[in-house]
Amino acid sequence: MALGFFDQFESPIYLGIPLMGLAICLPWVLFPTPSRRWLTNRVLTLQNWLINRFTYQLMMPISPGGHKWALMLGSLMLFLITMNMLGLLPYTFTPTTQLSINMGLAVPLWLSTVLIGMRNQPTVALGHLLPEGTPTPLIPILIIIETISLFIRPLALGVRLTANLTAGHLLIQLISTAAFVLLPLMPAVAILTTILLFLLTLLEVAVAMIQAYVFVLLLSLYLQENV
Repeated sequence: MALGFFDQFESPIYLGIPLMGLAICLPWVLFPTPSRRWLTNRVLTLQNWLINRFTYQLMMPISPGGHKWALMLGSLMLFLITMNMLGLLPYTFTPTTQLSINMGLAVPLWLSTVLIGMRNQPTVALGHLLPEGTPTPLIPILIIIETISLFIRPLALGVRLTANLTAGHLLIQLISTAAFVLLPLMPAVAILTTILLFLLTLLEVAVAMIQAYVFVLLLSLYLQENV
């Protein structure tokens, strides 16, 4: 049976058991366990430093009322980066190529920021739907446009992450297939294709980290508007 290029994005099943849960939970096992000792190893020290720097940069523009989200957003950042990076290994599956997973992360978090704004400062939250100084005839149209843009935000979060990872994985598979086919026919072209594949893999590693950062950064911006 010939497999298609998009079969790599299907949810893996083994003996009738879906492995999506294993693919989601496995990244947490790979992180070194924090220690209460004064002196720790270099890996744990580097991990703590990176988490502290990221959390500081993320929470700095947000008012103190939104600092309660630091633990959640930091954990989400590590979670997305690890799942995206592990998906680049052979014989693995990337859960974040599934739109359902990404929307399951984006919609509740976006809705939480909106509800926080409506509860704490409803006037300011509703004021985002109408820019200041709008001419009176344009008020109904702008309210409709801003409302639509508000509800599109979680869709944009999920689709952006899914599309970028899916496109990168698909390009890697296409170029690797081309290199494998060209090797016996045109070895020189196959070598050039392999070099291109290596560079594309490095680019995909960067995309995996950047997309996780963009996902969390946009959530922090939505939170900043509502606290």
